[in-house]
Amino acid sequence: MSERWAVAPVEGGGAELAPLGEDGLPAAPPVREPDLAQAVRSRPGVTRWIWRSTAETYPRLLAAGVPVPRCYDVETAEGLLLGHEGRLGEPRSAAAAWARLHDRPVPPDPPQRSAEPGAQSSLFEPRPVPVPLAELLEVYAGQQRRHDATAHPGRMRLLTAAESAGALVATEMNATGLPWRADVHREVLRDLLGERYAGGEPRRLAELADEVSAAFGRRVRPDLPADVVKAFAQAGVRVRSTRRWELEEIDHPAVKPLVEYKRLYRVWVAHGWSWLADWVRDGRFRPEYLPGGTVTGRWVTNGGGALQIPKVIRRAVVADPGWRLVVADADQMEPRVLAAISRDPGLMEVAGRETDLYQEVSDRAFAGDREQAKLAVLGAVYGQTSGDGLKHLAALRRRFPRAVAYVDDAARAGEEGRLVRTWLGRTCPPAAGSGDAGQDEAGIPQTGDEPEDPAGESGFVPGYASTNTRARGRFTRNFVVQGSAADWTLLVLAALRSACAGLAAELVFFQHDEVIVHCPADEVDQVTAAIQESAATAARLVFGTTPVRFPFTTSVVRCYADAQ
Repeated sequence: MSERWAVAPVEGGGAELAPLGEDGLPAAPPVREPDLAQAVRSRPGVTRWIWRSTAETYPRLLAAGVPVPRCYDVETAEGLLLGHEGRLGEPRSAAAAWARLHDRPVPPDPPQRSAEPGAQSSLFEPRPVPVPLAELLEVYAGQQRRHDATAHPGRMRLLTAAESAGALVATEMNATGLPWRADVHREVLRDLLGERYAGGEPRRLAELADEVSAAFGRRVRPDLPADVVKAFAQAGVRVRSTRRWELEEIDHPAVKPLVEYKRLYRVWVAHGWSWLADWVRDGRFRPEYLPGGTVTGRWVTNGGGALQIPKVIRRAVVADPGWRLVVADADQMEPRVLAAISRDPGLMEVAGRETDLYQEVSDRAFAGDREQAKLAVLGAVYGQTSGDGLKHLAALRRRFPRAVAYVDDAARAGEEGRLVRTWLGRTCPPAAGSGDAGQDEAGIPQTGDEPEDPAGESGFVPGYASTNTRARGRFTRNFVVQGSAADWTLLVLAALRSACAGLAAELVFFQHDEVIVHCPADEVDQVTAAIQESAATAARLVFGTTPVRFPFTTSVVRCYADAQ
C-alpha cells in the first residue's frame, strides 16, 4: 500500500480517495467510500494524508477516534506559497488555487467566523463546498512544482510540513482541552472580586470605584479612560492615557485604587464568571487554536483568550488526580535563533551552552553587566537602536558582527519594500505600493547546511501602506528572528507529538515559547526527556548542523500557577 493517500470528503459523510506515487500523481484509480472515518481507519499503513483543510477534515476523524500520523494541508501550503511569491492576501482556498491554475475567476475565501464558546466546529462557516478529488490533486501537483521553484525547495517543503503538523497538533489540543477546575476558578474570583451583584460590578470593584471617586471629590467612572483623564485634568494633573506605567508616575490619592481597579477589572471582564460559564465544559477549557494566525507564524486563538491567562487565574489549571503538568519554557529562544540563522561564530559559541546566554554575552562584550547585554541583544532584534540602545548595539556589533549584520540587512530590506523571509521561507510581504512584490528575496545570508526534509507581534498588517519605512524596518528586523523561532517551535511540537504517541500523555497548551503536557505521574520522566530531544531534533531539521543548543526549563507541577 502507498504511504501517501489523497482524500476529499464528499456530501453525506463519505470520501473520495486515491493512493499517490513517488511523483505525487495517483498510483491507482480513485475509490469512493461511504464513511470518511472508516476509509481512513481501514488504511493504517498510510503515513501521510493529503487533504484540503485540516480544520475541515481532522475534527471529524478525531471525533470518530481516528488520529493520523501526518498530513499535507493544501490550503495551509497555498497560503505559504502565495506569501513566498509576494501575493499574501490573495484567496488561499483549494477552489481559488484551482481557479488560478485554469485562469478562471478566483472565488474569495469564506469569511472567518467568530468562535462559539464551548462549541467545537471547523474554522470557516458556512462549510465550504467540497472540492472534488481530481481538482485537489491538480492543486497538489501544482504546489509541488511551486515548491521546486523556490530558492531553497528543501526548506520550503519543511515549512509546509511543519505548518501542516502544527494544524494537527492544534486540532488535537482543541479536542483535548486544558484541564480546568471550575470550583477553584470560582474561589479565585470570590477572593479577588468579592460577591457578585446582579446587573453590576462585583463588590470589590464597586468599593474601588468609590475610592477613586472620593479621591477626586466627584463621581468618576474608572472603567472609562476619558472620564479618568478629565478628572485628573480638573485636579491639575495632565495625563495622556490611563496606562499603569503612566499613572504610577503621578502623586495623587486616586492612583492606587485606580491601578488596582484596572487590574481586577481586566480579570472580571476577560476571565470572570461569564467567561467560566462560556468556555469551560466537563473540566476542560477548549479554545480554538489557529496556527499561523499572525504574519510571523505565531499562533492565536479564535476566542477564549487562551494565550493571555493571568497568573492568578492559572490556579484553576490543575492536573487530573494522579497526573501532572509538565510546563516547558524555551530558554532565551530568540537570541539562540539569531545565532543559528546568522551563523555568527561568536554568538553560536555562546548559544552552544545551556548556561545563561545573556550572562555569557555580558562576559564577552559588556564587562559582566548582564542587564546591558540583555538590552543590547533584544535591542538588536527589536530595533531599539537609539539612545543607550545605540551604544549597546555598537558594542554588540564589535563582538558579534554577523549577527547584527543579519538583522540590519533584514531591516534595510523592509525599509526598501523588499520581501523578507524566515530561515525556512515564511515571507513578510512588502507594504502596499512599495515596489515589485515579486522581486527576489532580501539579500540575507542563507549559508550553512540545508536542513533535512522529513517528507511577536509587532502589528504589521499585510497590504498596509505604512508611511513610516523605519517602522517597517524595525518589524522586518524582528520578523526574521521571531518568524524563524515560530518555524522551529512547529517542528518541536511535531517531534513531541510523535514522541508522546505511545503514551497516555497529551499536549494541552502552547504559546510562542511554552508548551504544557498533561501526563500520568509515572510518564513525567519520559515526557521531560522527550521535550529536550524534540528541541534538538527540531534545531537539526530547521537550522542544519550548528553548535547552537535550545534548552527548555521544565517544571513538573499539579497546578499551572506553581510553574517557575
